[in-house]
Amino acid sequence: MKKKKVFRILSIFFIILTFIGAGYVLFNKGEVSAGYAVIPSLMSICFSQLSITEKNKNKIKK
Repeated sequence: MKKKKVFRILSIFFIILTFIGAGYVLFNKGEVSAGYAVIPSLMSICFSQLSITEKNKNKIKK
């Protein structure tokens, strides 16, 4: 149960970083790398999937 909560918190954290990165790219009119938004979004997707996997593991065990 703890892992699922940690993964969700990390996912939300990286979602926030994604929006900050996207704002930074837009603020600079696209002259900076889009990686400021893409990398945190990939991390968010990874942690979201880990959260779902942990949730499904708990259902199978019960």
